[in-house]
Amino acid sequence: MFTFKRLSPPHRLRFSHVHTPRRCQTTAAAEPPPAGGHLSAVASSQLLRATRDAALRTPGIAWSAEDVPPLPQNTIGGRETRKMNMYQAVRDALSIVLAKDDTAVVFGEDVAFGGVFRCTMGLSEEFGRERVFNTPLTEQGIAGFGIGLASMGHTAIAEIQFADYIFPAFDQIVNEAAKYRYRAGGQFSIGGLTIRTPTMAVGHGGLYHSQSPEGFFLGASGIKIVIPRSPIQCKGLLLASIRDPNPVLFMEPKILYRSAVEQVPIDDFNLPLSRAETLLSGSDLTLLTWGTPVYHCESAISLLRSPPPALEPLIPPSLRSATVELIDLRTILPWDVETIVESVKRTRRLVIVHEAGMTGGVGAEIAAEVQKRAFLRLEAPVRRITGWDVPAALQYEKFNMPDPIRILDGMMETLTY
Repeated sequence: MFTFKRLSPPHRLRFSHVHTPRRCQTTAAAEPPPAGGHLSAVASSQLLRATRDAALRTPGIAWSAEDVPPLPQNTIGGRETRKMNMYQAVRDALSIVLAKDDTAVVFGEDVAFGGVFRCTMGLSEEFGRERVFNTPLTEQGIAGFGIGLASMGHTAIAEIQFADYIFPAFDQIVNEAAKYRYRAGGQFSIGGLTIRTPTMAVGHGGLYHSQSPEGFFLGASGIKIVIPRSPIQCKGLLLASIRDPNPVLFMEPKILYRSAVEQVPIDDFNLPLSRAETLLSGSDLTLLTWGTPVYHCESAISLLRSPPPALEPLIPPSLRSATVELIDLRTILPWDVETIVESVKRTRRLVIVHEAGMTGGVGAEIAAEVQKRAFLRLEAPVRRITGWDVPAALQYEKFNMPDPIRILDGMMETLTY
């Protein structure tokens, strides 16, 4: 056990900026960002399952009962994995559904030739252009068409090319899809509707390709929102979303399409919706996040435990032995209240991290619920570390995201409150 000490101002991780005159640039423009993004921490993450054995032992994995020959749920012998990044895992899941479900169709802008992120590559050639096809450039039309297909009994898998452009479909999703079963008195449903969309920042997306709009849908009772962090999670959660009896908004962090790589089981399997996963166990602070920030949080925990020489003077030795419980929420709506509250009651502290802005974000709803259920157990206010309440400007996008240093700073302030 260790003793927390309140930090004096010099220990705060604040950095001043010295403005120096900019020299005239006469050389060529800087190199473009690498295809895999700038998140070097993702490729080396210990949270990714790089071996067959680790992949097959993923917590919560439920194998399809349609396996031939059938294998018991707890059997990993005889099952194979393949190295995949996240867009390949999406493609693998869609291929399984199209092969097993004759009513399944995949549609959206440019999906017939593979989509801008290649998630549907080769599917139209494999399953036919009647089942994998392009739509006009109308997000409202894509969502409305999906609702109609699902209402007629089809498995409708729609793609909105970027989550930033989902707002024209907001009325169809919130006023029609979310309310369909309730409006029909339970007689009809559109549970066969899944809307996929790339989300979150990519490092150079700017105003219209780096937003995280999941918070806008929190009040839409009747839909589910899922955000995966890795290829295994993406395949299992996408298959579960497509088969769930409710319409699901499945949001895929676009920078992870290529930068997150795992050994992924090639068999058909589901992962549970509305259930958070504890990635690292701890007893002094709960760190809750989803999507891309999972890896920033992992880096921040590493910095707290073993700070590099440049940060050593800023991190008191008394804090380095703190153990942090890292939780991936995975399903944003409806979220796993029980797991989060149980963790916070043990650790007595909660820090929530997400890329969307703070005001009206998912973190606000979680903080309110946790403080209602665990108020007398808390030793510090629930802290939110988020994107700033500004547009994601291209030139300053890196500074808008909650990076490991900001997360480390927030954890230290919470631990020493």
